[in-house]
Amino acid sequence: MIQTNTIDQIAFELFQAEKQKKAVGKFVDRYPELDEAFAYEVQERLIDMKCKEENTKRIGRKLGLTSKAKQEMMGVHEPSYGVLLESMQLFEGDKISLTPFIHPKLEPEIAFIFDKELKGPHVTVADVLNATKFIAPAVELIDSRFHGFSFTLQDAVADNSSSSRFIIGETFYSPKDFDLKLMGMVFKQNGEVVVTGAGAAVMGHPARAIAWLANRLYKVGQSIQPGEIVLSGSLSAAIKIEPGDHFSAEFDGIGSVEARFTE
Repeated sequence: MIQTNTIDQIAFELFQAEKQKKAVGKFVDRYPELDEAFAYEVQERLIDMKCKEENTKRIGRKLGLTSKAKQEMMGVHEPSYGVLLESMQLFEGDKISLTPFIHPKLEPEIAFIFDKELKGPHVTVADVLNATKFIAPAVELIDSRFHGFSFTLQDAVADNSSSSRFIIGETFYSPKDFDLKLMGMVFKQNGEVVVTGAGAAVMGHPARAIAWLANRLYKVGQSIQPGEIVLSGSLSAAIKIEPGDHFSAEFDGIGSVEARFTE
């Protein structure tokens, strides 16, 4: 059983690691009793800390480990989730400094913006699409606070599922106009195609990942709220960001989103 002060301690160390840009070792090595449920408690504590210290607020969620390959690599059979904060949102046209990050990577995602509550325990893909006002192209900048991006599922969950920043493109569409599992994506780095993918890479359908999230949140008395953004999971492997990089993620039918990085 993990004590409240241990949850506080792990959350504080993760908060400091991000603030000071200093990676930490895996917490499961120090606290073998850190299971997934306690890791989500750490995540909640960390988010509360960030909201208070950074004067920000929750605006949505993100999914991680939505591909079979990633799940097998981590030895798990389901995704993980994290919280999006207002302070994490960047905008197209921003020149993004890499100074705040430890080892940043970029992932292409489809963002869902909701106008109805999604509450488990029996949310389906159809429910997700009915509750979604818009979808939009997005990229998520992930940055683990662990040495060498090496962690267990519990560590990653505690670290807010490696969340850091995100950009949502400026083109918004109804999801009802598309077959999201077949939606193609081209991810470019400095004008060169680095990877391609399709919506089906995310649990067979991006909305299936969000249905899983809504049903999982029900277990802890939470739900997806109207107005919230959910990043549904990466359509490809994450690409390491270097100073001066320019990325674009283009999605069939819904346009593209770009990100530019400086030192």
